Amino acid sequence: MSELIFVRHGQASFGAESYDKLSPLGVQQVRLLAQHWQDNDERFDHLYAGELLRQRETATELLPLIDSSSAQIAVHPGLNEYDGAPLIDIYLRDHYSPDFAGLAQDALSLPILDRKLFQQVFEATTAKWINDELVPGAGDHKFEAWPAFQRRVHGVIDELMARHLDGSRVLVSTSGGVIALALQRVLGLPDAQVIAANWMVNNSSITRLRYGGGRVSLTLFNGLPHLEKPQLRELITYR
Repeated sequence: MSELIFVRHGQASFGAESYDKLSPLGVQQVRLLAQHWQDNDERFDHLYAGELLRQRETATELLPLIDSSSAQIAVHPGLNEYDGAPLIDIYLRDHYSPDFAGLAQDALSLPILDRKLFQQVFEATTAKWINDELVPGAGDHKFEAWPAFQRRVHGVIDELMARHLDGSRVLVSTSGGVIALALQRVLGLPDAQVIAANWMVNNSSITRLRYGGGRVSLTLFNGLPHLEKPQLRELITYR
């Protein structure tokens, strides 16, 4: 049996000028994961990452774990997270009600820097998204429809499983939405449960799929063995 091991990137820089970069805590989370695997003599055969900076920075910290003198990061656009910004823009433009969060639309400043308010708005946004209720306008060039995101992620998972057989262990540095769709690919989850799973995925967490002989199974979801010590639990984050 072969294995895909998904790692969600470390904490990104929420509220900073660029979100798409690991925060100092995010770097620490991933380094602790790499050290945990090194301490347990875990080695891997291949390493993939999406194109996003936070995904590639995470992969860079994991690169020494690849069992090859010529190890490198294989960057694959199919592993990119969906872009939430155009989804939120469309939601606020077409669907937002001030009754929702007690704020008039014009009282919201973008980007939304309050974590609780951001999560409320984002959950409402994605509920519309998976139901095909977000309609892009002519200027919404970065919008990706939910079915297109599903096809992209399910496709790259199938591609990696077909490419790496014979007991391969493949590390994949990606994001929460991609990992949630990996669960759907294996377990057949309905879309609403996929989005719910997305919110559960911790930074630097591990999700494992085993495959071979026409079968694929989930063996671990959202594991954090590197942060389970009492003195490290304060490093656990979702965003």
